Amino acid sequence: MHIIEITREPLELYKVLKFEGILPSGGEAKHVIAEGFVTLNGVTETRKRKKVVNGDVIEFNGEEYQLNLV
Repeated sequence: MHIIEITREPLELYKVLKFEGILPSGGEAKHVIAEGFVTLNGVTETRKRKKVVNGDVIEFNGEEYQLNLV
């Protein structure tokens, strides 16, 4: 599992995917979320602007990422 350190919360899901370089652009991040390719805490998430917080686990493309507030 990868740890993503964040300095504030909540953040929008698509922004985490974009800013962490998991996907190359916000548009692509929004697309894969809307198509159901991303899970949040084990549940498929299709809301692009879903707020994520410390401890949330995002899964995409077989990789898991946990948010850690610093």
